[in-house]
Amino acid sequence: MNEAAPAPVKRTGARWLVHRVYEFLALYFGLGVLGGLSLAWSILAVPLYYLMPHAPAVKLGRQAIMAAFRFYLGSLSWIGSCRFDLSALDELRTSEPVIIAPNHPCLLDAFFVLSRMDNVACILKASIMDNVFLGAGARLAGYIRNDSPLNMILEAVNELNNGSHLLVFPEGTRTTRWPVNPFKASVARIAVRSRMPVQTVFIETASPYLSKGWHLFRRPDMPIHYRVRLGQRFDPPEDHRAFTETLEAYFVTALQDAPRFLPANAPHATPSTTAQPL
Repeated sequence: MNEAAPAPVKRTGARWLVHRVYEFLALYFGLGVLGGLSLAWSILAVPLYYLMPHAPAVKLGRQAIMAAFRFYLGSLSWIGSCRFDLSALDELRTSEPVIIAPNHPCLLDAFFVLSRMDNVACILKASIMDNVFLGAGARLAGYIRNDSPLNMILEAVNELNNGSHLLVFPEGTRTTRWPVNPFKASVARIAVRSRMPVQTVFIETASPYLSKGWHLFRRPDMPIHYRVRLGQRFDPPEDHRAFTETLEAYFVTALQDAPRFLPANAPHATPSTTAQPL
């Protein structure tokens, strides 16, 4: 049974004003920590990418990202703006390579996984790979661009065969309708070709912070609670279309009792029922 997040504390007058000021300060503190860490590591990652042999560079890049994201999330916990329950992910750290397939409510979702595991290849949007703050570190860590579907699948299979876990979001983008968007076929295609199992992961929050359409500098209500739990591990499928439909249906059912939020750019939330091919 899922534990409900504590009900918001009602504040009035001076207490309300003080809490609002705190929320704004906490928001910009968190953004400053993330921006500073990302920029500093990007400056170091550029020469390392060209000077280090590939395998040691990838290992260093992934360990550095784990440490940086763990420090960032720890900073948010320390100032009290967020509460995280990510311990379920520790079980995956020593497991055999799997395809990690979470739902995608907000921008922080990849941080949750990458902060707990030091050998994960991540499929990222090309815009993130080209980002001045995140791109250099992502390239050093051997992350995979998503702008060429065939190359993306081949690189993902190669990472799995070489002993890495693979992080890929079946929705392809952040959730815009409850409980998940129509699934892409990427996860299923990679699983069919690599013959690797798919580990489902559920990310739960009642806050729309950094959901699709949420402005980076928009203040959320704090504290924000996040919980990650492991779902079923599926054996490698034979048919990518059938498995995509099965996987989406499983997420829809498994998240029905999870805390609900309305994505920032969605006028209403409706269950998804139809899987979409890649």
